Amino acid sequence: MTEFERRVYEAVKLIPEGCVATYGQVAELAGYPRAARAVGNALHKNDDPENVKCHRVVNASGGMAPGFCFGGPYEQVRRLQAEGVRVVNFRVDLEEYGWKI
Repeated sequence: MTEFERRVYEAVKLIPEGCVATYGQVAELAGYPRAARAVGNALHKNDDPENVKCHRVVNASGGMAPGFCFGGPYEQVRRLQAEGVRVVNFRVDLEEYGWKI
């Protein structure tokens, strides 16, 4: 695991249940504010989804990850809904569910 991946995973662990954060927010928290796309790549390699809840990370408009690595966007929706997050048309309302850092 690279230092970048470690910092991304630690940032994702901070996202509270029932909230989502954007790739950009995670990049910023990890100390790499211009690396939102690289955050997605790092999360795709996540081998510990029980502790690194990458389903809580969405794009800048609240959209699901098209290639969510643990079963696709339907699985990401299922996991978010299990935490009480309302998802409509594969999108989360960031005003309501976005993590206020």
